[in-house]
Amino acid sequence: MKLTRRELGRLAATGAASQLASAAMAQDNQRKIGYCPVGLGRVSDNFLRASKASAHARITALVSGHRDKAEKIAAEYGVPARNIYSYDNYDAIADNKDIDAVYIGLPNSMHAEYTIRAAKAGKHVLCEKPMANSVTDCQAMIDACRKAGKKLMLAYCCQYEPVVNLRAIELIRSGKLGKIQTIDTASGFNIRPGEWRLNGRLAGGGPLMDMGIYALNGCRYLTGEEPLEVKGVSSVIDQDGRFKEVEENLMWTMKFPSGIVANCATSYGANLGTFFRVHGTKGMLLGEPAWGYDGLRLVARIQGEQPIDEPNPERHPAQFVREADHFAECIMQNKEPKTPGGEGLRDIKLIMDIYRSCGRNV
Repeated sequence: MKLTRRELGRLAATGAASQLASAAMAQDNQRKIGYCPVGLGRVSDNFLRASKASAHARITALVSGHRDKAEKIAAEYGVPARNIYSYDNYDAIADNKDIDAVYIGLPNSMHAEYTIRAAKAGKHVLCEKPMANSVTDCQAMIDACRKAGKKLMLAYCCQYEPVVNLRAIELIRSGKLGKIQTIDTASGFNIRPGEWRLNGRLAGGGPLMDMGIYALNGCRYLTGEEPLEVKGVSSVIDQDGRFKEVEENLMWTMKFPSGIVANCATSYGANLGTFFRVHGTKGMLLGEPAWGYDGLRLVARIQGEQPIDEPNPERHPAQFVREADHFAECIMQNKEPKTPGGEGLRDIKLIMDIYRSCGRNV
């Protein structure tokens, strides 16, 4: 059911408020936002798979430098051949009404260019983290979307995950842990040779830009505060050729206005897994795994409370479904996303501060 402005006005004029509300809700519930993934690598594959389970998202176009690959994916998702674009004719998406928003799943260094071009083409943007490789690029992305009147959301999937991350925030805010004292986090894996993430120009940095950003962003939303101080140290241990352009290991501390101190570690040389451990005067909670797609778990021991041991039964790509639906709803209802461009900008500013404290010129 598609309501015209005249029909909506007639319903309102006749005083049928409940009928109007029901019809508008039905219209929103039936509509699906047309997404165009830009780049068809591993990350975008997660988003593509999520669209099959999404209530409000569908794949209507594709952008890829490999036509053969795009055609195979298009056939699977019912995308017509006319809606397959290359990076050269990307700007032509402006003329395609099937596309409401783009999903940027490209290497980090390409996020700014393709976000800005999408905004100029009149499309909303859901961009993968990290937002970009510089503060200047992040601000340019925000400015371009604002000027075009289009929404910009960062794909911080953990800020939408209910069982571990949102539950941890609830417990901390409730005061059940008492006054929070310290947070310990880790996130990392042993990276394979040849990954584009080892290219300094494409990635903008090593594990801090990839896995470490989960810990950085996590400490910010767990505390609800912005760090006053950051200090870091980085190293390269494995002289096997992988780390000529990016760091292998990085540890940093953050001090928050309340006095909370966070100690964070990230690595491309060891399988650290992902976890956060929050210590308060009345107890502790542990998310492990905390930042991943499957098997997340929250454990808490709080004075006077029953122990908590809550696994998240959701399976991949549930977090991508939640992101796609949230952004679609924001577009349909003209709401600000929970993780807008400013959220990504704040993390990149802090990452640059951490790199500077390690002696890197950024």
